[in-house]
Amino acid sequence: MKRLPIPEDVTGEEIDKDVRQELQSLPKTLAEDVARNLVMVARLIDEDQEQAYGYSRVALRLASRVAAVREAAGFAAYATQRYSEALAEFRAARRMTGSVELWPVMADCERGLGRPERALAMAGEAEVQKLDKAGQVEMRLVAAGARRDMGQVDAAIVTLQSPELASNAVQPWTARLRYAYADALLAADRETEAREWFAKAVEADKDGSTDASDRLAELDGVEFVDALGDDEHDTTGEGGVAAEDAEATDGEAADGEVTDGEEAGDRDEADARPAAADGETSEDTPEGSEADEADRGDEADPADLDDRRDEGDGDKA
Repeated sequence: MKRLPIPEDVTGEEIDKDVRQELQSLPKTLAEDVARNLVMVARLIDEDQEQAYGYSRVALRLASRVAAVREAAGFAAYATQRYSEALAEFRAARRMTGSVELWPVMADCERGLGRPERALAMAGEAEVQKLDKAGQVEMRLVAAGARRDMGQVDAAIVTLQSPELASNAVQPWTARLRYAYADALLAADRETEAREWFAKAVEADKDGSTDASDRLAELDGVEFVDALGDDEHDTTGEGGVAAEDAEATDGEAADGEVTDGEEAGDRDEADARPAAADGETSEDTPEGSEADEADRGDEADPADLDDRRDEGDGDKA
């Protein structure tokens, strides 16, 4: 099995204590190895999703029967838009824990697979009532997104209208909820209201999780000037002197004579030509992995059979 490099400062102790407890079912050395890979997933998932996905696959091969590993693999696949794979991992994690916590993201995977009707159906299931407040808001966002996928913008607006939206209190989900509402209003050509709610989203978005400020500026007709672009065209100061010196040096070369710099430039251009891209294999999973064995072992699970029938029905629809 191919391993990925892990920095020496990553010990595995950085993971959540609940995940660490789950890993206690493994031999100590294996548990430490899995933990370090999970730390890399957490570190990279917002910056380099493909790399995070790679580490999640290593962890999955090492410990496919640990719910936290299946969940991490699901989120890494979700971040790289491998929605079918993500949904399978989330379902496996849910079977292992019995928790409904992943219900909203599972519904969003259905959206990603082009099945908004399935996502809406999940929004009406009893599992939603078992979610905490944050989970219920997340489910509302997914349902509104499914409505918009189906071209039902007005219905999406109504779906987002809720006590959480009207509240002046700022919660972790507030900025995203206000942003989604503003975006839906704008899609319905209700620009004045949309501007008001983008402004409210900006007030709640302290960590810049949305681009609400940019959307607000766009509505106000504000144009951003690229200061770096101006510097590139500056012919005065140190940059201008350097450019003039370079031109003087170039002029010393005899006409028709190829300089060493030109030869190096030609080689650099040849090296810079991109190679042909390989075909995507995002949906492939490693053969002979523990994850495959776990999935084969779960084939007799009635809940799993129901999931597969549901998927078949959705595909026919």
